[in-house]
Amino acid sequence: MHKPRTLGELKKAGYRSRRVKEELRANLVRKLAAHEPIFPGVIGYEDTVVPQIVNAILSRHNFILLGLRGQAKSRILRALTTLLDEELPAVAGCEINDDPFAPICRACTERIAECGDATAIEYLSRDQRYVEKLATPDVTIADIIGDLDPIKAARGGHALSSELTIHYGLLPRAHRGIFAINELPDLAGKIQVGLFNIMQEGDVQIKGYPVRLPLDAMLVFTANPEDYTARGKIITPLKDRIGSEIRTHYPASLEDAMAITAQEAWTGREGVGKLIIPKFVREVIECIAFEAREEKKVDKRSGVSQRMPITCLENVVSSAEQRALTHGEEVVVPRSSDIYAAMPSLTGKFELEYEGELRGADMVARDIIRQATARVFKQYFDNVPMHTVIQWFEIGGNLKYPAGAATNEIYGQLRKIQGLFEKTQMLGIQAKDDPALLVAGAEFILEGLYALKKISRNEELGFHAEHRQGRAEAPSADASPLPPRRRPIN
Repeated sequence: MHKPRTLGELKKAGYRSRRVKEELRANLVRKLAAHEPIFPGVIGYEDTVVPQIVNAILSRHNFILLGLRGQAKSRILRALTTLLDEELPAVAGCEINDDPFAPICRACTERIAECGDATAIEYLSRDQRYVEKLATPDVTIADIIGDLDPIKAARGGHALSSELTIHYGLLPRAHRGIFAINELPDLAGKIQVGLFNIMQEGDVQIKGYPVRLPLDAMLVFTANPEDYTARGKIITPLKDRIGSEIRTHYPASLEDAMAITAQEAWTGREGVGKLIIPKFVREVIECIAFEAREEKKVDKRSGVSQRMPITCLENVVSSAEQRALTHGEEVVVPRSSDIYAAMPSLTGKFELEYEGELRGADMVARDIIRQATARVFKQYFDNVPMHTVIQWFEIGGNLKYPAGAATNEIYGQLRKIQGLFEKTQMLGIQAKDDPALLVAGAEFILEGLYALKKISRNEELGFHAEHRQGRAEAPSADASPLPPRRRPIN
């Protein structure tokens, strides 16, 4: 189908312009009526955040998303473009995407007056109509609104007070689209004043010259509630002009959290053997984030991003890959020991309270991993007797092997523990399954018993009974997960 390329053709085609909030509302109404997903890929907000955003758009409100880091705020704002029309006609070459039927910039007004129906038309895609800015204290009014351009004035022979000399900032360039500002409290107060003035009255002063810019834009913002006092605040007149304030949150259920991590983590590796990630490994990784958000030594005001389990899973898979490549194994199965190997992906994802600083990030991370392991272990083995396994250690057995040991090496040692492999059936692992799966399941059981203080573990003996060495011994928090120094003791 031929698209109109001039203003005259656009008129003949019967095109009618509409304001961007009306456009968003109309497309949202159509999606709701057709039962189409509003924000594909955003998980866990179906009954909380999404309905509030829908209400804001239906009400034609500018809105702000308040939430801690890693709560999909920016993803949601960028997904708003799916509610825009696929294409939008604009005056060709206009810096601010002017409406051919209602231009607001001086240059387009003069061009249409001169060329009439022959005025050239171009089309903007959805992505071209989305403008995003990360707020920082050094952002100026020129960045957001614009500034006078002496070069334009000199070349065109215009007075500096003429609108034709303006170099437009980000907000005017979002005319007829969506303008998003991340971390709004970091924006200087005088810039926030410029924002609400142009939002409400449609005018602004640039270098002392009043400029009338009745912009048509949906303004959306994000902010961390703690930043109101930590680094800045949203000035009251601007808050008053933001129609809806919507609070985001971390996943409420383990299932939602696992779905997010599975969606975002890069696990589709190539060049290595077949990758099998046991469900209990995924659950422990996800529970680490839940435990960290409840841990007293971790600063709750800073939050624990959902990026933590995502990067942790990626690191866990990489650790398993490295082991498989070293030993030439065809099946890659992450184990509990790989979670400890992924600690570098954890320690940078949380801020510590004073008590946590004294203990150290590595020790806090080990504590959290142990708590997460215990939490998942109870889900599978809460009423399952483990006497035979524990008894093996109590009568003098101990288990020690390098962290990167081959599957066959560990499998041979684990077989000596009476009843251990039989217990893996509770994890959905059968005796006929690949030895790598059996080893991963058995190691998880031992880690769970260690986490619940049924057995102990240290560098010298590895896994052993608590009463060894002639005294009761609590699990050592700083013990390595699977000590690498000595060879197995038979």
